[in-house]
Amino acid sequence: MSSPAAPHWFLAGAGHIGTLAAHYLQRAGHRVSVLRTSARAPIEATLHFHGDGQRRHITLDVHTPATLAAPIEHLIVACKTPYTANALAGCPLADDATVLRLQNGMGSLDGLLAPTTRLIETVTTNAVTGTPTVHEVVAENHSWMGDGGRPPAWFEAVANAWPGLLWADDIRSAQWRKLVANAAINPLSALYDVPNGALVDRADLRACMQRVVAEADMLLSALDADWPGDSLAAVEDVARATAANTSSMRADLQRGAVTEIDAINGWLVAKGARLGMEMPVNTALVERIRRARHHE
Repeated sequence: MSSPAAPHWFLAGAGHIGTLAAHYLQRAGHRVSVLRTSARAPIEATLHFHGDGQRRHITLDVHTPATLAAPIEHLIVACKTPYTANALAGCPLADDATVLRLQNGMGSLDGLLAPTTRLIETVTTNAVTGTPTVHEVVAENHSWMGDGGRPPAWFEAVANAWPGLLWADDIRSAQWRKLVANAAINPLSALYDVPNGALVDRADLRACMQRVVAEADMLLSALDADWPGDSLAAVEDVARATAANTSSMRADLQRGAVTEIDAINGWLVAKGARLGMEMPVNTALVERIRRARHHE
């Protein structure tokens, strides 16, 4: 049962990460409902936590925009980035709504929210796989929320229920660190159809990863002179820590699904174009991923 101070959240994107976030919010006493374009029965799913072997059941009711009696004041956007506009279409957001963006990449909500919306960027390094009804929580690592301001009143309770969650005064640094890792690991593991660890084990793939990271660091340093660069070691650490994992982009290509390439490498290419910087390595990856999916 939620307390009077605990918001009622609506979730756009009840995949692995979205469902895990819903579980944490429910543990903090918040109500969470899934927002979908068509009415369906409540979602019943199981979360299997590999760290302690526990299995926890979660139930989420489902609403459509047309069935809501009042504007949404708290929204979590956790769908894959290509589906963002469709997920928010017809969504009756309050003028002063709070939105948590829990997605890979950057820029997916640009132009979709009112200027008065409080957008809290959320970055997680948790790892979840599985099926739509059984979510295998392989690792609970650090997560960060932030928007450049002070944390909202509900944050402390959520942080107590969400392992490793921190409020970041500089959320952009956390976003960019994950962006560089995703830009190197996701498309290369997808194109060469290998688990993440192969990118450090094979000299040819490590060299490819090094070129992607160097180009990304060059761009981010141009956007922010304080960007430390030298991201390769951190990216290699991520690849080693997730050595046996299949990246989300590799999984998308394997099943012929749309990928998040535009919000990851495509974002880097677009930012480079605005600065008059050529980004040949990342541009080539974007084009190759698009061709690979079209071929599928």
